[in-house]
Amino acid sequence: METFSINIPQADIDDLRERLSRTRLPSEVPGAGWERGVPASHLTELLEYWATTYDWRVYEARLNAYPQFLTDIDGQQIHFLHVRSANPDALPLILTHGWPSSVVEFLDVIEPLSQDFHLVIPSLPGFGFSGPQPDAGWTLNRIARAWAELMTRLGYDKYGAQGGDWGSGVARELGRVAPDHVVGIHINYLLTFPTGPVDDLDEKDRARLKGLERFTGDLGGYMAIQSTRPQTLAYGLADSPAGQLAWIAEKFKEWTDEEIDRDYLLTNVMIYWLTNTASSAAQIYWEFTHAWSMPERSPVPTGVAVFPHDIALPVRKLAEQTDTIVRWTEFEHGGHFAALEQPKQLAEDIRAFYRAL
Repeated sequence: METFSINIPQADIDDLRERLSRTRLPSEVPGAGWERGVPASHLTELLEYWATTYDWRVYEARLNAYPQFLTDIDGQQIHFLHVRSANPDALPLILTHGWPSSVVEFLDVIEPLSQDFHLVIPSLPGFGFSGPQPDAGWTLNRIARAWAELMTRLGYDKYGAQGGDWGSGVARELGRVAPDHVVGIHINYLLTFPTGPVDDLDEKDRARLKGLERFTGDLGGYMAIQSTRPQTLAYGLADSPAGQLAWIAEKFKEWTDEEIDRDYLLTNVMIYWLTNTASSAAQIYWEFTHAWSMPERSPVPTGVAVFPHDIALPVRKLAEQTDTIVRWTEFEHGGHFAALEQPKQLAEDIRAFYRAL
């Protein structure tokens, strides 16, 4: 393992600002709102702030305040933060982000969680400083096996796993590939699909299945593209910071109930832009789609935190068919990016889940 510190050349920052100054916006249908995509007025405001006010160096320093490392696992460079608790007997906990996110998502939960856990926070293969991939085939199972190896290298025999979005899938898969090491899984995102009649579901659960239909339909355009032709999309994202911003800003708007701080949004976008990983990050959709099969039921105790404005909300009866659910918490506020939106509530739910174990 090598110690790592983020140090983006000033030339890259200058290049970004020069590109932003030459942004060419597309036309839009008069009076159109978010139903057709990101409105030009919304993006113009973000672009102006990005070009004139946002300071990458502030957040580069904030990330560098935590110990970071690089290691090679299965031919892939893996970047991760490793924040040890002052309590030597603390439980190790690996936190995994998803798309379109990064390790930036966990910045506000590091301090509260590190009181009780040794934190390992990796960048997914192909994402940010873990990108790009040297080969194809980075499925959730392969990522989970890499995480198991990472925890072994760090000397952790028993540990927990937490995540949202793809991080949820990786955490659940980690429980399947390393059940003797994973003491419990906590997730804040779970899609549940009916495998038969739904007559025994109540009105609330049926409404949640309707929400799932909207996600796979109207809200799922990005997923269809990244699952089938991620490379074609990537040319625009790699060459245009405005395009990269719009592609991510849409999700931070539609998947939340409160506007996320612009600096967090832009820092997240900067990770993708500065490392040129729009394409390699999107590959996880292609790999998942082409390797998917119904997973075996996870034997590991699982806690689910449900935030009401997530992409789609899970049905507990269906979740219990695939996971060993021992804790289920329904929150009043928050959405898909729980660690950014509701860091205190998420951290406390994680803490309560592992305390019970």
